[in-house]
Amino acid sequence: MAIKKQYLKTKPICKVTFSVPAEEAKSVAVIGNFNEWNSEATELKKLKNGTFKGTVDLASNNSYEFRYLIDEKSYLNDTEADGFAWNEFAGADNGIINL
Repeated sequence: MAIKKQYLKTKPICKVTFSVPAEEAKSVAVIGNFNEWNSEATELKKLKNGTFKGTVDLASNNSYEFRYLIDEKSYLNDTEADGFAWNEFAGADNGIINL
């Protein structure tokens, strides 16, 4: 897994690219408080090498909680997240990204 951050010089925006190797998966979405945990809001595209990848524009100087949703049924945290926070509702940790 990988998270790439690219800060824009002209706007307080960071382009965050999420990459998830999941060859056997049919779909991967990144969900978080930046898209109201909507699994359809940020679907990642499957590349020929089996990696799912997508870019999201997020406001700089913020922290966001997120997870990956694999095939609409299982959740996965990114090992390269900036940190982790317990989520009482999910009963599990969410990844944290700091911009």
